[in-house]
Amino acid sequence: MTSVRFAGATWRKSSVSGDTGCVEAAFVDEEVGVRDSKLSDDSPVLVFARHEWAAFLRGVGNGEFGLATA
Repeated sequence: MTSVRFAGATWRKSSVSGDTGCVEAAFVDEEVGVRDSKLSDDSPVLVFARHEWAAFLRGVGNGEFGLATA
């Protein structure tokens, strides 16, 4: 079940994600929730501080995780 803090949040996912295997993110106050889009409302929510999320996105953009780009 979605965290109560994120119950009324607007969830977003990448426009290139398709219908499977994606995560959604929502922003509430100074926190970012991340959940599995396949499970939607039944998905557990990982919660990060905004500065943690920003650091993660910078790491992705800098190639720090060894992910191949499409």
